Amino acid sequence: MADNSQIHQPTQTRTSEGISMESIALIGASGSLGKSIAAALSARSTRYRVIGRSESSLKVSFGADPLASLVSWNPDSPESIRRALADIDTAIYMVGVNYWQFELHPQLIKKTLDGAVAAGVKKLLLIGTVYPFGRPQAERVSEDHPRQPHTFKGRMRKEQEDLVLAAHETGKIQTAILRLPDFYGPGVDKSFLWSAFQSAKTGKRAQLVGPIDTPHEFVYIPDAGATVARLIATRGAWSKAWNLGGAGVTSTRAMAAEIFAQAGRKPKYTVAGKTMLRIFGLFNPMVRELVEMHYLQTSPVILDDTRLKDLLGELPKTPYKEGIRQTLASI
Repeated sequence: MADNSQIHQPTQTRTSEGISMESIALIGASGSLGKSIAAALSARSTRYRVIGRSESSLKVSFGADPLASLVSWNPDSPESIRRALADIDTAIYMVGVNYWQFELHPQLIKKTLDGAVAAGVKKLLLIGTVYPFGRPQAERVSEDHPRQPHTFKGRMRKEQEDLVLAAHETGKIQTAILRLPDFYGPGVDKSFLWSAFQSAKTGKRAQLVGPIDTPHEFVYIPDAGATVARLIATRGAWSKAWNLGGAGVTSTRAMAAEIFAQAGRKPKYTVAGKTMLRIFGLFNPMVRELVEMHYLQTSPVILDDTRLKDLLGELPKTPYKEGIRQTLASI
């Protein structure tokens, strides 16, 4: 891919918070979270830039929105990163990697931070996960919970977080982290619940990862997008990590039961435990990588987002029943 990024840029405007809309960039925007953040910004009549490897993919996802600028980049090229982030004030980083290539997470964020500083970006928000905490040492995990990952993926995510927070300490850029648990919603085809949604529509048997009766939480993806849009516009957001929890503690079984009930079908699913994942993993690299993180099914991390609520006020928390209804309607 050429270093010269292709930028299709609409006229700049300013939001009520005083941010030039073209100055907000969504890096790695083609996934469901990027689309939900874009929708939240668009609902505010806010212009934004989406950055990804494939311009054609960006056009499919965002080409119909007149508020979106589309930029292709090569995240391995310092010059391409700098060009993609030119004139950006606030960047939201959600670049994904293959589940079997987590060593790329710290490498890519380091290159992006260096390029952001070179481009004059003032603020960067990393969308993170619960992986850096490791096994939970409390019923609810706040931002003060020790980060003691015992898995390779957790260590790579912690290293990624450390690089983001260390960049803030240099004084060259302000940074923050927003951690999310599993999410679901329209278009979220990588959710642990997606198979249940599909099966509720088709009548086929769903494939669930068990055990399915342990406590769990899920964030409805439009709620996450709306929260990110508010967080980046809040002065007190920077230099810290934040947690965003779901709409309450539930279980995979309870969610599946509600999904099938709303679709008017009897629940029909197969539950794969750790042993079955190991067997399936002999033939599927994605499933093989799930074995390492299976502890999250037996010792789930339930996030305490009190600190975020204190900062932003009441957080959007779509009840699970309504989130399921809207997701089914979108399929």
